[in-house]
Amino acid sequence: MSLIDAAREVRENAHAPYSEFKVGAAIKTKSGQVFQGCNVENVAYPEGTCAEAGAIAAMCAAGEREIAEVAVIADSPIPVSPCGGCRQKLAEFGAGDVPVTLATTDGKTQATTIGALLPGAFDEDYMIKS
Repeated sequence: MSLIDAAREVRENAHAPYSEFKVGAAIKTKSGQVFQGCNVENVAYPEGTCAEAGAIAAMCAAGEREIAEVAVIADSPIPVSPCGGCRQKLAEFGAGDVPVTLATTDGKTQATTIGALLPGAFDEDYMIKS
């Protein structure tokens, strides 16, 4: 199964009764494992969880820490992009050159990278004291 197919599959499990905007994400790690996540809304916005954050949480729960590839899909007119918070979360676990495929349910795709999604990312270099 391709990474986009894994994201498409999990998107069906999204809990989006308020926005009706279901999102699926799949992350492949350096070890080759694939972790999926879907958005989970809550009536008390913004207490929901994004698909990318769910996939990252599943990855961490399994003991993995290094993203090798990402796919995100939604029923949108253009390929769906992660929100700002999820871009930062992806940058925490993936290098700037990690490929990201953004997709629509009708087959449109856009290839990018974590670095292109979040130029100037806040990273551990800011935490080093001289």
